[in-house]
Amino acid sequence: MTAPTAPGPAPHLRTPTVDLDLGGRTALVTGAAGGIGRACALRLVAAGAKVRAVDRDAQGLDALAAYAEGLAGAVEPEVLDLTDLDAAEAAAAGADILVNNAGLQLVRPIEEFPPDVFHTVLTVMLEAPFRLIRGALPHMYAQGWGRIVNISSVHGLRASAFKSAYVAAKHGLEGLSKTAALEGAPHGVTSVCVNPGYVRTPLVERQIADQAAAHSVAAERVLADVLLKDSAIKRLIEPEEVAEAVLYLCTPQASFITGTSLTLDGGWTAH
Repeated sequence: MTAPTAPGPAPHLRTPTVDLDLGGRTALVTGAAGGIGRACALRLVAAGAKVRAVDRDAQGLDALAAYAEGLAGAVEPEVLDLTDLDAAEAAAAGADILVNNAGLQLVRPIEEFPPDVFHTVLTVMLEAPFRLIRGALPHMYAQGWGRIVNISSVHGLRASAFKSAYVAAKHGLEGLSKTAALEGAPHGVTSVCVNPGYVRTPLVERQIADQAAAHSVAAERVLADVLLKDSAIKRLIEPEEVAEAVLYLCTPQASFITGTSLTLDGGWTAH
């Protein structure tokens, strides 16, 4: 009796190159007007995707759409406040790729942290991603393919003082992403967190000022002595570097990467 042989590799693995063509795919990127979201939207458009760019910043979205003219795909701006959870869920219908990126930050001790801000942070950064995933999954399941990329943070894996809302939201996002991965696997849908360290974005620039106040140090020392203290690579990561990782996770070759976290932290969590 002949022993059974293992099946051969999937067809997309028989070629050595990564397929970066997302032509015909529709992606939704939240927080797309600036920072990581803008970089992700542009990279997906360059790969041929039609990108629904979601943000509260109408001017930023218009600038993004103008900048993307001439690229392989297209930008469809959509002004949306993610605290409108029903609208967020509706916006995700029909998306093949979902990039949950929008976020906000406030640096304060817990005893001084405003409860309303804590609630808003968790609404935008945890409850809205749940609703967006919920809105996107029926289409993804029906076609047997989907990519959910959740822009988490090194703070989804580690905590820092004075960031209770942000750390809580990112830790929750990690759990949500893993659950979506387990449920989505039989339907060809992957869910992954991308976990950068400090990225060169307006959000981080504002954090430098907040950290200076929280730690009572000069603003010029915050980057070296606070933000990058535990990083082996002593620089900020660029939004475009994060976007390249996001794009890879949307390719056929990344179909086995799910339920995990892709850490881009310059060696912070190696400690």
